[in-house]
Amino acid sequence: MNKLEAAIKMKCPRCHEGDVFETKNPFVLNKMTAMHEHCPHCHLKYEREVGYFYGSMFISYILNIALFVSITVAYYAYFENKVDWRLYIGGYVLLTFLVFPVIYRFSRSIWLQIFNDYEPAIKELS
Repeated sequence: MNKLEAAIKMKCPRCHEGDVFETKNPFVLNKMTAMHEHCPHCHLKYEREVGYFYGSMFISYILNIALFVSITVAYYAYFENKVDWRLYIGGYVLLTFLVFPVIYRFSRSIWLQIFNDYEPAIKELS
C-alpha cells in the first residue's frame, strides 16, 4: 500500500494498518470528527501538538477549489443552456454540504501522510 492509498483508506501513515478515525462511515454525524488519539496498531500519536491539524484546512481548501472548478467547467461546457444558473449554484452548495464529511476526513488523512513516514518494520506494540 502506498501513501495515496493509505490516505484514501484513512490508515495510519506509519504502519498502514490502523484506522485514523473511530468509524469508517463519515456520515455518522456524532462520530464524523472522532479520531483515535493513537494508532490502534503501532501506537503512533496522530496529533503531535495542539493545532497540528490546522494545516489540513489548506488541503481541504484545495480539494474544495478543485471540486468547484471541475463542476463549473462541466456546467459551462455541457449544461449552461439547459440548466438555470440559480439551480447550478443551489446544487453546488448542496453538494458541498454533502461531501464536507468526506473532504474533512480526507484532508486530515493526507496531512498525516505528508508529515509521517511509512515504517513497515514497526510491529504492533503489546
